[in-house]
Amino acid sequence: MKLSDLRDNPGARKSKVRVGRGIGSGKGKTAGRGVKGQKSRSGVAIKGFEGGQMPLHMRLPKRGFLPPNQKSYVEINLDTLQAAADKGITTVTEDALVEAGLINKKDDGLRVLGSGELSAKVDVTVTYATASARAAVEKAGGSITMTRPEKHQRLRGPHKEKAKGK
Repeated sequence: MKLSDLRDNPGARKSKVRVGRGIGSGKGKTAGRGVKGQKSRSGVAIKGFEGGQMPLHMRLPKRGFLPPNQKSYVEINLDTLQAAADKGITTVTEDALVEAGLINKKDDGLRVLGSGELSAKVDVTVTYATASARAAVEKAGGSITMTRPEKHQRLRGPHKEKAKGK
């Protein structure tokens, strides 16, 4: 047996129909597209059309919502703050963490989460911090400053009272 003797099993590969090759081929002239109409033209297709029945993608329920201008924050834990303190950083900011190689890039802000341990005194300036992260930083003797954008703060207090007063 040689390489030139290798063949597929009969019927394993179906030959492609060559359309528009004369009336004797059975797929000549209009190439099986019929006469006139949108579907006979090139470059036009009716996606999802099911012959008048409601298409599947319209029958399925809509799920979820993804805001187009959503902010992306770099999230770090207390372990990262401890690693920064071990490297000699006492004032932790986004720029300081990027220079130290503890985070890869700056996004729309920095968010500190409360998992991990922190024993060093550090002053932290971030966009957001959870309540447990604030408590851990203050327990270690440091301070935390949040620079949250005003439009992202939740409505509290007087706004609820105005709604009740109506």
